[in-house]
Parts: sequence; C-alpha cells; structure tokens
Amino acid sequence: MSQRWNHNIHYHPRILRAVPPGASSALDIGCGEGMLARELRRVVPAVTGIDLDTPSLELARGYGDDISYVCGDFLEYPLEPAYDVVASVATLHHVDARAGLLRMRSLVRPGGVLAVVGLARESMPRDLPLALAAAAVGTAHRVVKGKWDHPSPIVWPPPVTYPDMQALAAELLPGSTYRRHLLYRYSILWSRPSA
Repeated sequence: MSQRWNHNIHYHPRILRAVPPGASSALDIGCGEGMLARELRRVVPAVTGIDLDTPSLELARGYGDDISYVCGDFLEYPLEPAYDVVASVATLHHVDARAGLLRMRSLVRPGGVLAVVGLARESMPRDLPLALAAAAVGTAHRVVKGKWDHPSPIVWPPPVTYPDMQALAAELLPGSTYRRHLLYRYSILWSRPSA
C-alpha cells in the first residue's frame, strides 16, 4: 500500500475489499494518476483507468505497468459493459449524479460489483457535529501521515447532499449499501445480480 495519504486514499481499502473472488477485469472511473488502478491491478488481472485529465493520465502511464489508460468522458466513451469491478473515487460529484450512477451501473457485468467512494455537500447546521469530528480526525491523520495533494482537477462544493446521494443509490441501485463515512466521504457498494 502506498505511503501517500489523503481523504480519498483513506477509503481505497473499502474499494479493494469489495472486489469479488475471481474478478478478472476492473474499471477505475476518474482514475487520475492511477493510484487506485495500480492497487486494483494487484488483485485483478486486467485493469482499465479512464479520466479526462491528460496531465494526470501522463503521470499514470509513467509507471510503466500493464494498466490500460483511456483519456475520455466515461459518460460517453464506448466502454464495454463487461467489468467484474467498476470502481470510482471522488469522481461522481464532477458529473450529474443520476447520469453518472446509471452509466457506472451499466458497465458492471452480471455478478460484478460497483464500488463508489464520493463526496457530497453537508447540510448545516444538522451536519455540524460530524463536520467538527471529521476536522479533528482529519487533522490527526495529517499530523501522523502527512497529506498528499493529488494533481487532478477539483470541484467544490459538491452539488448533491449526502441524503440526496443515499436516496439516489436506493432508487438506482436496489439492494446497494450506502454508508456515510467520517472523513467527508460516502460509499456505495452494489452487486449486479448474476444472469
């Protein structure tokens, strides 16, 4: 596991634990410079990463591994709907959430898994206690581990709230597991029923 740390990397293990046994293909949507794609490649034989940010993809390709990197918009690029794992970290808030989840869902093969870690907008003052706890814990992590600033573009604030994302996941991904995490993230795990 990499020595880099930030709020996104903190939740990579959640994605990796969701990889189904025997998975042979994975797609990392919004792969940036490829950190999650490289972690997925340790457990999945064929990994593809897709991103719109050319400088980040150039960094990813610089590692010289056998991961396929695609420069394109995952909503429109002609990807085959046949992945055992479709993973995405901190990407969904860059696009329309409904369109993004529908597209991600369409790329998962029967028996495969969709694993998303995302950012959403807090609702104040209701979320204030959690936001204060997250700030304290995040500061402690940074003191111990440092903080790596990724080179990819940032969208802030996220356009969709945590409750909106939870409702959208329930609507579009029946049977999915939605969880809000302490460090300003949520996760959605969904398995496409086998054919």
